[in-house]
Amino acid sequence: MKSKRQIDRLFHTGQSFFVYPFKVLYLFENGDEKQTKVLITVSKKKFRKAVERNRIKRRVREAFRKNKSLVNNQLLKSNKNLLLGLIYSGATILPYEETERKLILILQRLIERDEKSSG
Repeated sequence: MKSKRQIDRLFHTGQSFFVYPFKVLYLFENGDEKQTKVLITVSKKKFRKAVERNRIKRRVREAFRKNKSLVNNQLLKSNKNLLLGLIYSGATILPYEETERKLILILQRLIERDEKSSG
C-alpha cells in the first residue's frame, strides 16, 4: 500500500485486533478492484538494524503471498476490497513457519469478520 490517503483511512476508520506478534488493522471497502492491499511495518525502536527489519518484512510478505487466496476468495464473494495493516510488535524475530501460522490465523479471522458484517 502506497497511497497516503488509503493509509490515513486505514488508521483513522479501520478496526483492529491483536495476534502475537502482530497488531492487525483492517478496513473492508466496497469497490470494483476486489483485492487486498497490505502495509507491513516493523518498529525501528525494537529492531535497530535495517537487516533485521527487512528480514521480518520479507518473511511476512512471503507468508501473505502464499496464503492470500484465502481472503481473496472471500472478497470476490462479498464484492469488497481490503486494506490490511500488519504492525510487527514482537521483540524477537520468529521463525518463518511460526510467522506463516500466525498470518493464516489473521486471514481466517478477517474472513470471519467479513462474513459477520456481510450478513
